[in-house]
Amino acid sequence: MVKFIRGGLCLNPSLLAADFANLESEIKILERAGASILHLDIMDGHFVPNISFGVPVVEAIRRVTELTLDVHLMLSRPADYFAKFRQAGADLISFHIETVEDPRPLFDQIRKLGALAGIVLNPPTPVEKVAPFVKDCDLVLTMGVMPGFGGQKFESCTIDKLKYIKKISSPDLLISVDGGIGEQTIKSCVDAGANLFVAGTALFGGGIEERFRLLSGLLYSNCFKIPEAGHASVTT
Repeated sequence: MVKFIRGGLCLNPSLLAADFANLESEIKILERAGASILHLDIMDGHFVPNISFGVPVVEAIRRVTELTLDVHLMLSRPADYFAKFRQAGADLISFHIETVEDPRPLFDQIRKLGALAGIVLNPPTPVEKVAPFVKDCDLVLTMGVMPGFGGQKFESCTIDKLKYIKKISSPDLLISVDGGIGEQTIKSCVDAGANLFVAGTALFGGGIEERFRLLSGLLYSNCFKIPEAGHASVTT
């Protein structure tokens, strides 16, 4: 089962920015703050110029939390790893449009494993490249920075991409944005149509619970009441 707030706005903490020496304790802090989903960036050192973590870390995270695990594969050959990450505990698996010509067979592979399927596009990639497939997947993730490293400046072209995806998508589509999300950028992404917001350096590094509540408050200001901790809808 996938448990997270769907149909509203949801903050998605990126564990790449967490303290890996205290990963379990920081996950528990996020749970207390009301998190319902965690974002896990998987980097191969080839598709992106960095290496993060792999299957054993995802397995370890799954052992200490029941939160939805949103696994973002920054891999040159993502399909080779769908089954491994699903078995490790991934509930949602996304991969980059830059790695495939037609993502639809890969969406089918992911769904047959029992996970939700997502597609990702980098800042230089025209949004029209994913447009034919938005009705075939569960999530479209627009990168606000080039993937591989945290703490980069948000690229303004992201806003127009979010607006376009919102315009052509169904109400059930998860429209996610990742990179450069913080106090200065999150509201413009809400206005553009995003509903799932990946935040890393803006959350971690001290005062995680307070930062989570601050960013959640910005999401829902003048829009919705902030949901109580632990209140999430359930979908499969």
